[in-house]
Amino acid sequence: MSDSAIATTPLHAMHLAAGGKMVPFAGYSMPVQYPAGIKTEHLHCRAAAGLFDVSHMGQVVVSGPNAAAELEVLLPSDLIDMPIGAQSYSVLLTDDGTLRDDLIVCRWGAEQFFLVVNAGCKHDDIAYLRANLPTSTVDYRDQQALLALQGPAAAAVLTALLPAVGELTFMHGCAASLEGVELFVTRSGYTGEDGFEISVPAAHAVWLAEQLLAAEAVEWVGLGARDSLRLEAGLCLYGHDMDDTKSPIEASLNFAINKVRRSDGARAGGFPGATRILAELQSGAANKRVGLALSGRAPVREGAELVNGDGQTVGVVTSGGFAPSLDKPIAMGYVTAANAVLGSELFARVRGKLLPVTVAKTPFVAQRYYRG
Repeated sequence: MSDSAIATTPLHAMHLAAGGKMVPFAGYSMPVQYPAGIKTEHLHCRAAAGLFDVSHMGQVVVSGPNAAAELEVLLPSDLIDMPIGAQSYSVLLTDDGTLRDDLIVCRWGAEQFFLVVNAGCKHDDIAYLRANLPTSTVDYRDQQALLALQGPAAAAVLTALLPAVGELTFMHGCAASLEGVELFVTRSGYTGEDGFEISVPAAHAVWLAEQLLAAEAVEWVGLGARDSLRLEAGLCLYGHDMDDTKSPIEASLNFAINKVRRSDGARAGGFPGATRILAELQSGAANKRVGLALSGRAPVREGAELVNGDGQTVGVVTSGGFAPSLDKPIAMGYVTAANAVLGSELFARVRGKLLPVTVAKTPFVAQRYYRG
C-alpha cells in the first residue's frame, strides 16, 4: 500500500500533537507509542487509565425483521435469547470451520445488533455479511470513531462525565448522551482491565478525547502497549494467534461456541464448519494455543519454532514479547495436543539456540473486569 492510500482516524492530528510515533497498521496511520514509551504507557494503563484510539476498527449495525435468526446462521452465538444491552465475543467462520475473523456483538434492539470487527478484515467481513444475510441490512458506520478507556481509574473518569455508565457490568452496553452528543458505551476492552469502549460521531471525537484527557489519571496509549497489555491478558490477535487456518477450538476459544449451539444444545450447530467444530469440542483438536513461560530474559518472537526434548518440532510461537507488569518475557503459540498440558517443558529455537519454555496458564496477569 502506498503512503497516499493510508487512511487516518479523526484523531490523527491529536496523536501528532502528543508526539505519537505513527506507523502503518491495517491500512491506517496509527500511533505505536508516545514520548513516554511503551513500558511507561503499559504500566500507566495498569495503574490508572489509558486512552486508546481504536477508530480503525469496523463498526457495523445489522438490523431487519429476522436479524437475530439470520446472524445465528453465521455466528456460533446465542443471539435469539441475547438480552438487549448484552454483549458477546464471537467469531465468523469459514465452511471448513476455521476463523474468518473474531468480533464483539451487542444487541441494540429486538432485531438490531452492533458489531465491532477487526480493522484488517472489516471490508471482507462487511461483504460477507451482506452476501449471507438474506433480509437484513448491514450498515457500515464509517462516520463513527471509537475510543477505549482502560484501567482501574477508567470507571471514575467516565462516570464523572456519564453517571449512567457506572451501572454497566462487563460485556454490557448502553446509549448515552453527553452535552447533546449521542454515544454508545460498552464496558469492555482488550487489556484485561476494567474499562469502556465509546462509539462517538467522528466530528466529535477530538472533543470527547479532550474531555477524557483532561482527567489527571488519563494518558494516551499506543499500539505497542496495546499489544503487550493484551498478551499479558492472554488475548488473541487476529492474523497472528488465529487466522483462517485455525479452528476456534485449536485457538482455545471454546467459550465462543455458546452452549445452546453445541451438540446437546437447544439449537445445536447450524453455523459454518459446525461438523468439525462440534467434533473438536467433544474429542479435542490436534493442536492447541497455549501460554508459554520463559525462564530467562531473552524474548521469543512470533515465528520461532517450538521443539520437544528429542528435537522434534511440535509447534510455533505466534505472539511474544516483554511483559512490563511481570518484568519478564512471555509468549503464546500452538503446540500439538500431547504437548499442550500445563507444565510441559519445551524449547524455542531462536537464532540457532534452544531457549527453555514451559506451557503455562493464561492470562499471565489476572483480568480485572467489573462483573458487579
